[in-house]
Formats: sequence, structure tokens, C-alpha cells
Amino acid sequence: MDKKIRLIVQGLTNSQVQSGAYALILSEKGPRRLPVIVGVSEAQSIAIALEELTPPRPLTHDLFVGMIQSFKLFLSEVFIYRFEEGVFYSELIFSDGTNEVRIDSRTSDAVAIALRVNCPIYTLESIMQQCGVVIDEGTIENEAPVLSKDLNPEEIHDPEKLREWLNMLQRGELEERMQKAIGEEKYESAKIYRDELNRRDHFGDIQ
Repeated sequence: MDKKIRLIVQGLTNSQVQSGAYALILSEKGPRRLPVIVGVSEAQSIAIALEELTPPRPLTHDLFVGMIQSFKLFLSEVFIYRFEEGVFYSELIFSDGTNEVRIDSRTSDAVAIALRVNCPIYTLESIMQQCGVVIDEGTIENEAPVLSKDLNPEEIHDPEKLREWLNMLQRGELEERMQKAIGEEKYESAKIYRDELNRRDHFGDIQ
């Protein structure tokens, strides 16, 4: 029987195979990573959940989670159960302890929802063998997700990557991060956030 593997969300990085997209990095306990290509809006939603930020208005995934909670439904797990022709197939599994309901979902949506309700994410050993990437310890130490809680914009030396990273942040997030950077006397980071806010004041927000 194909073994189920529990995954955690490692972070987001720029996609090396598809321009204008991001790679969602899922990992098991060990050196294997499962990269899943996601779009910009999905990446932004996942990043907001990883950062535990609250957008000024609910995103689609926040709305879905609100419905789950309002109707007292229990999302027991997200299951990435198939990979075919470059596409990962996932399902949301709801359970009341006796009955189980499975709803088909895009993997990016499933992960964005899972992060918001703290439910586990699983895949199969066969999928890890087929699509997983083995990372050695040295590479793991050098991994730099585009958006993570500990990320400092000064660490992003590639101007194009910095621009893509800033584009994922909403105005409120930029203002909050700028004030935090000032409080921590990280003035170079604060300047990056300020310059981005000034750019949006001049050219308009990206959203």
C-alpha cells in the first residue's frame, strides 16, 4: 500500500520553470522537497497565511474558511493524491468522526486553506518519489524563500527578485513592516519599504 507522507509548508520562491509564477515548497521530515507551481495571487494568499497577517478585506480563502467555521465543519486534512501531466490533484477531506466528505481542489487553494485552519497536509510516497527533489544540508541552509517571517529585504540581492517580493506585499503590510524596521533600527530595510510606498503613491497600487 502506498504510504502517506505528512508535509509542511517550507515557503515560497521564484519559479525557475514558469515566468510570473512561484514555487510553493512543501517538505517532509528529511531532505526531500515537493515544489508546486502556483500563480501570483495564490502565492500572495499563502504568504499572508504564513505571515499570520490579516488583510483589510477577506480574501477568497478567508471567505471559505469563514464559511467552514460558521457552519461548524471540520477540515481534517488536505491530501495531494495524484500527479498527472504536470498537475497536482488535491482534495479537502472533511470529517465529523463518522462520515467523511472529499472535495476536489487545486493544490494551491487547498494549501492556502490548510494554513488558515492549521490542518495537516499529506501526499503519497509514490508522488514524493516521482516529483520530490532531494536537497543536501548545505543547500537547505542557503534556501531563501521569497516571503518568510525571518526574511530581511536586505538579503535579497537580485533586484528582480526583490521587485517580485515587494509586489506580493499589500500597502498595509509595507507600512507595518516599515514601522517595525524603524523600531528595530533596521533603516536600510525601512528605506526599501518607504521607497516602495512612494512608488505606489506615484504609480498606483499593483492590486
